[in-house]
Amino acid sequence: MKLSQFKFHLPDELIAKHPVAHRDEARLMVVHRKTGMLEHRVFKDLLDYFQPKDFFIFNDTRVFPARLFGNKEKTGAKIEVFLLRELNPDQHLWDVLVNPARKIRIGNKLYFGDNEELVAEVIDNTTSRGRTLRFLYDGPYDEFKKQLFAIGETPIPEYLERSAEPEDAERYQNIFARHEGAVVAPAAGLHFSRELMKRMEIRDIEFGYLTLHNGLGAYRMIDVEDLTKHKMESEQMIITEELCHKVNHAKDEGHNICAVGTSVLRAVETTVSTDGHIKPRVGWTNKFIFPPYEFTLTNSLITNFHLPFSTLLMMACAFGGYDVIMATYEEAVKEKYRFGAYGDAMLIID
Repeated sequence: MKLSQFKFHLPDELIAKHPVAHRDEARLMVVHRKTGMLEHRVFKDLLDYFQPKDFFIFNDTRVFPARLFGNKEKTGAKIEVFLLRELNPDQHLWDVLVNPARKIRIGNKLYFGDNEELVAEVIDNTTSRGRTLRFLYDGPYDEFKKQLFAIGETPIPEYLERSAEPEDAERYQNIFARHEGAVVAPAAGLHFSRELMKRMEIRDIEFGYLTLHNGLGAYRMIDVEDLTKHKMESEQMIITEELCHKVNHAKDEGHNICAVGTSVLRAVETTVSTDGHIKPRVGWTNKFIFPPYEFTLTNSLITNFHLPFSTLLMMACAFGGYDVIMATYEEAVKEKYRFGAYGDAMLIID
């Protein structure tokens, strides 16, 4: 497959800038991948397609307020810092992106907060935009982290073309998010409300959690035409033995296994064996899934409508079939579905 095969026309007005009023009331397009048949529903109708003992796998990563705005020493130039991951808690070292990158050199100090209460020093240049910062803080670690996150903003996607607003702190977060470490929300999970998950329990539909800390890598545009030459950035993941036991048992009993989001799909496909079972894993994944690809564990996928050329669109096409999903996207544009993290959802089933 080539990058150019994932081009489609997406009008700007179809990119959702804000979430719908209620999580489970986004639109839902149901795609029957074997026939290509489409149904237009509402997300809370999702359970109509599942039976007792079917199993949903969620990603319980938690987004932290990763976007900071500060000033450079002496010049006072405004600098945006995007926290990627914590490298060393004892030394307050963070892997970050800075913008504009050209203004930042090793040794520069950056000041954050209304009263410049946090100071960081640039100690390494790792990429054209990336840096390593050491925050200069003498107090307890918990106090530092609290102050850092109080200054930070919710890292909503750049394609929303707006600043973070108070509602984003809650809505750009899954209700079951527990383990802090993501800078991108697993968007498919944003549609699940407490009411919907309670209905799952009442209907005896089972679910469990893995953790994959979504970074920016899966959301960066690919710059090579030959997809086999694209390298994904690694993301930290945890799949417990308990989850494996539950999922594998459901699989062996012939129940549907539903991946809630492309991050879940990447995680399970990183550890799945040839017999269709998943294995426990604590580590990293840089798996890149694009068509053609054979899935042996999951037989249904919930995902949002993604942007052209994105790795997320490629994963959806790998799961649903390239021709079926690209035709579905044409229909989604025609029917004015909402795209992006705050957009509408797609359920791909057999």
